Amino acid sequence: MEHVARFFFGVSGNVIALFLFLSPMVTFWRIIKMKSTQDFSGVPYNVALLNCLLLAWYGLPFVSPNNILLSTINVTGSVIEAIYVVIFLIFAERRSRLRLLGLLGGVVAIFTTVVLVSLLALHGNGRDVFCGVAGTVSCICMYAAPLSVMRLVIKTKSVEFMPLLLSLSVFLCGTSWFIYGLLGLDPFIYIPNGCGCFLGMVQLILYAMYRKNKGPATALAGKGDPAAVVEVEGAKKAAAPVEVAEDKIKVDNIVAVDKSAVKGEPSAAGEEVEDAKKAAAEVKIKVDDIVAVDKSAVKGKSSAAGEQVGGHQ
Repeated sequence: MEHVARFFFGVSGNVIALFLFLSPMVTFWRIIKMKSTQDFSGVPYNVALLNCLLLAWYGLPFVSPNNILLSTINVTGSVIEAIYVVIFLIFAERRSRLRLLGLLGGVVAIFTTVVLVSLLALHGNGRDVFCGVAGTVSCICMYAAPLSVMRLVIKTKSVEFMPLLLSLSVFLCGTSWFIYGLLGLDPFIYIPNGCGCFLGMVQLILYAMYRKNKGPATALAGKGDPAAVVEVEGAKKAAAPVEVAEDKIKVDNIVAVDKSAVKGEPSAAGEEVEDAKKAAAEVKIKVDDIVAVDKSAVKGKSSAAGEQVGGHQ
């Protein structure tokens, strides 16, 4: 019965963890469409990649027995996180790309070191403990990633940047693997996931406290926090020049008609010219206002919701 229960929680942990790995897809679809990483950070995805690699290695039968379900989901997570990192490298600016390449090199170096040491220098219980400690540290760091979002929630008293579904998934994922580790008496699984379960529960408590405060992103513009303000206003800024261009075309067309009219006689086109000029001026003013708001918003900070979880066990 115990083995059946452990298998059940392992499978449920796989399903929920897969959802968490796929949750940033909206962010990356936007990056691909815009052909720019904008203000998003690639650091969480490199950390998530390292976490998945270490846990996938730890779950292999010759490292720790009866943890194959741990390996299956983390192998899948490694592939997904690697794709995210590659997308960042493709669309990041040169300076950011160099930093990410350095970070990726560190991830590869750490994982390679753990693998070589565990294969060549350690055997039996020593290999289990060494790989388990490495996986535990990386997993705790991964679950600690949303702490900045929780601080933002407390500071702004708003859950706008901490989606309920994501927080609930973190809690359920941590709980599933926590019970899985307890049933298998594996401290390297239940300790880090116990931390994840606790942090997920804290997120849900914060959501319950501030659930009524879901103000729009522009409400926080003056506080210079979430880059979601820039995202909202950026869309307006992108559309505004199009409106200006359309109005300019209208003005040019009307002027052409007006010049072709009978000289010395009043023309209705003349009135349309003035109206179009006024409309273009109004649009230009809107553009200037939007740019001003955009510059006063966040500089260099990524959207908290989009970066909350790069991937969890």
